[in-house]
Formats: sequence, C-alpha cells, structure tokens
Amino acid sequence: MPGWYHWDGDVLVLQVHAQPRARHDEIVGPHGDALKIRITAPPVDGKANGHLVTFLARTFGVVRSEVQLAGGTAGRRKRFRIRRPAKLIAGIDPPEK
Repeated sequence: MPGWYHWDGDVLVLQVHAQPRARHDEIVGPHGDALKIRITAPPVDGKANGHLVTFLARTFGVVRSEVQLAGGTAGRRKRFRIRRPAKLIAGIDPPEK
C-alpha cells in the first residue's frame, strides 16, 4: 500500500500535498508520501481548504460533511479523513474486510 493513504475501518485517511492557485482542479498523483492535488482556490482565509474539501467530496462520491480536514490547516501538507467513500481513485485499494 502506498504511504499516502491508509484505512481506519471504513474511513480513508489521505495525506495530501496541495498546490493552490492552479489553472484547474486535478489529482496529479503520488508526491513522496502524499497525493499531490492542484486546486484553483488561493491559500487565503481558508478558501483553499474549503475548496479541497469540496473537491475531495465530489471525487470520492460523498457529501462535504463526510470529508474532514484532520491536520495541516496552514500548510501545503494536509491530512483528510473521508468516511465511507463511494468511489475510489486509481492507486487506492478498498479496505480489507
């Protein structure tokens, strides 16, 4: 399993390297021990964090309230917890039962 995610029961814990002020929102791929994500929002007044939560909710097929920013509010390195994702991206295996 890559070092940028792990499962905590039915919760996906995702390590993210955020790149704000990009041309468009996209998942770039692994970046060391994190998943690099480009977003269009600026890193001002929490806009980038809110935009990342919305982007991750849409990407993983959950409502915004199922995505929690668990660490890294002020830096590029962030940790998210996504409850019961309905969709998974390439590189993420489903949890073992």
